[in-house]
Amino acid sequence: MHHLAPPKPPSDDKRWKIVTATMRRHGHRPDALIETLHTVQETFGHLDPESLHFVASSLRVPLSRIYGAATFYNYFSLEPPGDHTCILCTGTACYIKGVPGIVDALRTEFGLDLEQTADDKSLSLRSARCLGACGQAPVAVIDDAMFGSLNPETTVSRIREVMSHGDN
Repeated sequence: MHHLAPPKPPSDDKRWKIVTATMRRHGHRPDALIETLHTVQETFGHLDPESLHFVASSLRVPLSRIYGAATFYNYFSLEPPGDHTCILCTGTACYIKGVPGIVDALRTEFGLDLEQTADDKSLSLRSARCLGACGQAPVAVIDDAMFGSLNPETTVSRIREVMSHGDN
């Protein structure tokens, strides 16, 4: 049986070796799609059109299926992340305890809605269906730290504090 050679990576960037290793480990089978997209996301920080085309041709999966997976799962981002990230839980407990007001405050303060990144790339706002801390609702992960019992003011001040104290 003759197998076609997998396509060449989009560039000479050494990080593609990590992605191709994941696909090779799974025999370039279509069922390696989600794990491969996770590898691309972890390696490059987001899924750009070039990487999605490469994965589609490497795994012989229709591009529409790749985009479907990439847009269905909240973990995946099609744009580069900002220098700082706020992941706001939008699960039931957090929603009931005040997430809509927090979203309004973030929109007013930073001019961003969920799933957007500031034009200057200083901040990305993301959502998650559940962060597993329902007892502390509403919760958010700002950069790598979880904060609970938030309200609009504390969320804005926590983000401002993180943004002023650090370069990733």
